[in-house]
Amino acid sequence: MNPFEEMRIFAQVMESGSFTAAADKLGLSKQFVSRKLMELEQRLGVRLLNRSTRRLDVTPLGQRYYEAALRLLSEVEQVEQGISGQTSEPRGTIRLSAPLSFAVAHLGCLLPQFLQRYRDVSVEVDLSDRSVDLLGEGYDLALRIGVLEDSTLIARRIASIERVYCASPAYLAENGTPARPEDLRNHDCLPYGHSRQVQWRFEGNGKPLVLEVAGRMRANNGDLLRDAAIAGMGITYLPTFILGEALKDGRLVKLLEGFETEPLALSAVYPQHRQASRPVQALVEFLREQML
Repeated sequence: MNPFEEMRIFAQVMESGSFTAAADKLGLSKQFVSRKLMELEQRLGVRLLNRSTRRLDVTPLGQRYYEAALRLLSEVEQVEQGISGQTSEPRGTIRLSAPLSFAVAHLGCLLPQFLQRYRDVSVEVDLSDRSVDLLGEGYDLALRIGVLEDSTLIARRIASIERVYCASPAYLAENGTPARPEDLRNHDCLPYGHSRQVQWRFEGNGKPLVLEVAGRMRANNGDLLRDAAIAGMGITYLPTFILGEALKDGRLVKLLEGFETEPLALSAVYPQHRQASRPVQALVEFLREQML
């Protein structure tokens, strides 16, 4: 077996989490996959995986080999596609990470349209609000909202995400309606995140204001905070794609209009070795087309 085939087997074991699952995806026997991984380790003279009856743990050298293998396999795939003259439709599988609430609001309708357009592409979607390690965890593409950390990843802006302050009519009837950001010091707030100190930033009157807010509940999921606001638990500040229906039917009321900060950016980020991936670029362009 050539080194590239060994790389493919090792990469699939890493992504699947077990020899059995990797063997099923590759159409090979578990014994064959296990033997080839042992032969690879013997050839390299290092241990790539620590095996136990319950799990596989990658070693530091195994992680380095995996990340390098992903880059090399991607380059080989691109060369093969170019040599074969594949100039028609993209084909292949995209491993996509996306924020939970955004994906539920938008991707449920957009991804079927994308897959209808590109019949030879498949998508594996992982929904999580955490910032995944694209290289280390084997993702081809991630959607992220907000300021991006400096990295070697390539970023493409997809759309703008607006946020609004809001509360339920019942909460406002009992506690009053804030007229200025400073009034929030006398209100229960429902901030996003787990940090004990949460700051909301306000614009307006030409002067930015940063205000520390507090309340009896905080969470790292916007849907949960929206429902808490509807139940009268306090004031929250969330993207409109989470609040849309509740604002339309009056369960929530916009507050402090004119003090909102600039919209957040929804970006597609991907590793440099995926820059020439035709399925990845097709999905990025499709999302920009649909959402800009």
